[in-house]
Amino acid sequence: MFSRQQDPIVAIATAPGRGAVGIVRVSGKGLSPLVQALFGRSLRAREATYLPFRGADGQPIDHGLALWFPAPHSFTGEDVLELQAHGGPVVLQLLLARCLEVAGQQQAPGAAAAAGAGAVVLAGLRVAQPGEFSQRAFLNNKLDLAQAEAIADLIDASTEAAARSASRSLSGEFSRDIHALRDALIHLRMLVEATLDFPEEEIDFLRKADAAGQLQKLQLALTQVRQRARQGALLREGIRVVIAGQPNAGKSSLLNALAGAELAIVTPIAGTTRDKVEQTIQIEGVPLHVIDTAGLRDSTDEVEQIGIARAWEAIHSADAVLMLHDLTRCGDPEYIAADADIASAIGQKDHQIHLWNKCDVCVPEALARVADGDLAISAKAGLGLAPLRQRLLQAVGWQSAPEGVYMARERHVLALAAVGDHLDLAAQWLGHANEHLDLLAEELRLAQAALGDITGEFSADDLLGEIFSRFCIGK
Repeated sequence: MFSRQQDPIVAIATAPGRGAVGIVRVSGKGLSPLVQALFGRSLRAREATYLPFRGADGQPIDHGLALWFPAPHSFTGEDVLELQAHGGPVVLQLLLARCLEVAGQQQAPGAAAAAGAGAVVLAGLRVAQPGEFSQRAFLNNKLDLAQAEAIADLIDASTEAAARSASRSLSGEFSRDIHALRDALIHLRMLVEATLDFPEEEIDFLRKADAAGQLQKLQLALTQVRQRARQGALLREGIRVVIAGQPNAGKSSLLNALAGAELAIVTPIAGTTRDKVEQTIQIEGVPLHVIDTAGLRDSTDEVEQIGIARAWEAIHSADAVLMLHDLTRCGDPEYIAADADIASAIGQKDHQIHLWNKCDVCVPEALARVADGDLAISAKAGLGLAPLRQRLLQAVGWQSAPEGVYMARERHVLALAAVGDHLDLAAQWLGHANEHLDLLAEELRLAQAALGDITGEFSADDLLGEIFSRFCIGK
């Protein structure tokens, strides 16, 4: 992808299928001859022009709007031409083919001549790779890497909160906070480097400039950014929640109650659920991927055994586990022992919530088994679901409706954690600056490099290629 970044590119920029409007986008250097050849005239910059889009025979393929964005005032920073036509797939494919045809880039012999007298030579015009338009915007300093990723996140947003957060990142709010941290870090590095460069000076640069205070302020600002980034990562990735328990505890009923739809089959027959049933819901804009699993028990049924094995796989990879108990069977010693074995096998899961189901039909004495911190619910009657939803959000660290959250990815969270680790080590070396000034300088340098990974200032080409390849074609 990077080796061909000088080629002009073209792609259909709207989603596949029928629609009222479809867009074909071209980006590259020196596109004016292509514009002249397509329309027999030049276009005014950044002004929509209604005209016919003609084929090689001079007959209109469609009538629509053409928009011309000369470099550098475009999304990619290159010349950009957008053709807005009716959104039929055939029409858009014809327009795409016409652009390639006029540029003389058809692969068949003699294709340039077949394009007609208006054909021009536009070296290398080709169909764009996924994400290549956004990649060029990044490479031409129109966007940093965090903003470019926010484009994909905005397109993929599954909730209103996620869309708003992605929009904040796209506008540069996340990047501005990262740059503020970087600038403060650079200033601190400057003081340390000055002390390294002039060790014979009597002036203690670090103490005079309150380097310790500056580092402390930097760590505090980083903590705030990390908190907002973790919230944004939850909005993007969601929470993977597994419902676990013995057969007939009410797991499928709980999934149906949380989803508000009859997704899983519910019967009094043990072993009804044989495989995972997954549904994505949202709580306060946070996506929750809720998974109903097969009842956990010893079984001789081969199919059920496979379902139970998959249930354990889902439990071990979950962000949170809802351990469901049946209050109507809590007087049965064998049932209680089996529940204890399951809880022990799950282990010390960070976010395990014990739910005691069927509180609407159990005997009053059974409710005494609900320990502090556990929740009594009725999946069938819908009792206790509101506290459960809030508990799930609290378990993963979600703060209610934070207005300043920006979209972030797991790599951003990990990079910020690395910055925090380097600053913690820097604070230790700062306490012994006379002996370990070089180690202090190195930790600050590594912290800045980790910040640069977020915005793409120090990212390797293979990382950039991986990120942009996940975009849709035309973006």
